Amino acid sequence: MKKTANNRGQILIEVIVFSSIAIFFIGGMAGWAVLNLRNARLILGRELAVQIAEAGIDYYRWHLAHAPQDYQDGTGQPGPYAHDFLDKDGNVIGQFVLDITAPVFGSTLVSIESTGKTNADSDISRSILGNLAKPSLAKYATVAESAMRFGVGTEIYGPVHSNNGIRFDGLAHNIISSSASTYNDPDHSGDDEFGVHTHVSPIDPLPPPLDLPSRPDIFEAGRQISVPAVDFSGITADLSDMKSQAQDSGFYRPGSGFLAYHVLLKTDDSFDLFRVTSYEAAPSDCVNSQGQDGWGTWSIQEEQLIGNYPFPDNGLIFLEDDVFVNGQVSSARLTIAAAVFPDSPSTRKNIIINHDLLYTNYDGQDVVGLIAQNNINIGMNSEDDLRIDAALVAQNGRVGRYYYTPPDLSSDYCSPYHQRQTITLWGMIATNQRYGFAYTDDTGYVTRNINYDGNLLYAPPPSFPLTSDQYEILSWEEIE
Repeated sequence: MKKTANNRGQILIEVIVFSSIAIFFIGGMAGWAVLNLRNARLILGRELAVQIAEAGIDYYRWHLAHAPQDYQDGTGQPGPYAHDFLDKDGNVIGQFVLDITAPVFGSTLVSIESTGKTNADSDISRSILGNLAKPSLAKYATVAESAMRFGVGTEIYGPVHSNNGIRFDGLAHNIISSSASTYNDPDHSGDDEFGVHTHVSPIDPLPPPLDLPSRPDIFEAGRQISVPAVDFSGITADLSDMKSQAQDSGFYRPGSGFLAYHVLLKTDDSFDLFRVTSYEAAPSDCVNSQGQDGWGTWSIQEEQLIGNYPFPDNGLIFLEDDVFVNGQVSSARLTIAAAVFPDSPSTRKNIIINHDLLYTNYDGQDVVGLIAQNNINIGMNSEDDLRIDAALVAQNGRVGRYYYTPPDLSSDYCSPYHQRQTITLWGMIATNQRYGFAYTDDTGYVTRNINYDGNLLYAPPPSFPLTSDQYEILSWEEIE
């Protein structure tokens, strides 16, 4: 049967309709494929841009390792600084642009904004802000050469480290670390225990296995053992450098010729300097019953004003004598050091704090570091409610208070100084020997509040002892 013309026309129409639909779908699929390809290229370009930006941060960390004081990319000129980025074949595929913020006075913190761009698409760029710094002792809330113990009820927010061991029975919000893998806890007999351990049930098994049990109820951020030791002996060289810097552009004085110096800090960026001519005598029956080295009242009876002086430009006050410190600062960055050279155990100097040492601002504007060649002492006649805003370093001694109560508590002895109410620290503690402000017979300071000043991590006191000569990346984040 022959097809009619009408049939042929109908078939033609159907072919045209279905062809149009097919062309529409093919066009749509092609458009979708092109869009996907374009998106893939965009994603690839954005990923490449962020990797180039990261390369900029890594490059400048390398640069600072070879030129630690150069914040102008070797040009001697203000930035920004642009560098080509090459692939493995040596072809330029992009560029990173660096905007560098040098450390503020007394800090090692370098801020680097690195912007990565690709040659394939000039519209694509991504920026990263990296913070680099040389880590100092101030990165720890507490760091010690000797073993430490933190009792039940202790709550610590900053990192804690000991070159020996740590028994921790409180709550740690940051990492607790020890250079020892195991040690013999001096507070009790028995087998060796982990370099960082707890006696909160369940007690870590003895003898220690190879792996540390997880104890997030005590160590929220974890604990570490066998980590590198902090070099307390190296602080001697730091103190020697501080003396030279203080003599060059800071404030330096040799021995007072009397018992000690007294530095009274003021909010007008100046300090009064006194020479201490006599100490308070201990009550008649107040004696050194525990045979503690260097025991005394460490409390001023008489002193003479030497003068008033402005805070030095480099923030360093170096005194070759024992030093009493108190007062208040406002928008000031200072380090006060007490030491004498050549270094000898019989002549090492102490810093004493009996009255409040305060900041006005708690946002990092105010920073005070106290570095003693021997002890940081809280004297007998210290305030009943004492606050210390400072980073404390006792290079060869300890941060703490002497025992002012002989065993026979029925006697007056050192009363009323045997017991003080509250001591509050806002800063950090670095101590060679075990620190402490109280004793097991409830003498000393009844309440002890030790708070880590997180601002010290990024901006420690001027010339504060470092734990490494290399810059570390503290943080990085992508910015708009």
